[in-house]
Amino acid sequence: MGTQFVVQFQHRPGALATFARALAERGISIREISGGGGGEHGYAVVNTDDDVATRAVLRSFGYPYVEGEALVVEIDDTPGGFAAITEKLAEAGVDIRSVLFLGRREGVVQTAFTVDDVALARKALGLG
Repeated sequence: MGTQFVVQFQHRPGALATFARALAERGISIREISGGGGGEHGYAVVNTDDDVATRAVLRSFGYPYVEGEALVVEIDDTPGGFAAITEKLAEAGVDIRSVLFLGRREGVVQTAFTVDDVALARKALGLG
């Protein structure tokens, strides 16, 4: 899946559009995106087709961001399935920086996490 970027910007109308346009004008395609906002800040969790060019855009526009390897996890699509996974990560001392919903199929929700320690997260989740 590649690198997942968590990008912060001002929570105001047009901020997400400005970010998306900056990527598009440099020929960068967005593969997956989610986001939110509250108070003064908004954010996007994004995966693109060009990590190097994405970093250049983020730096040139002065967007604060963190990045990490996307850890794709299949979660049981049941009440408490997401809670169980995030609790395992918390118990292992793993900091979750972002969550990106990728899709759903019968009985499973596919989710990509950006965490501070991928190796520790893999171990905590039994992903080898």
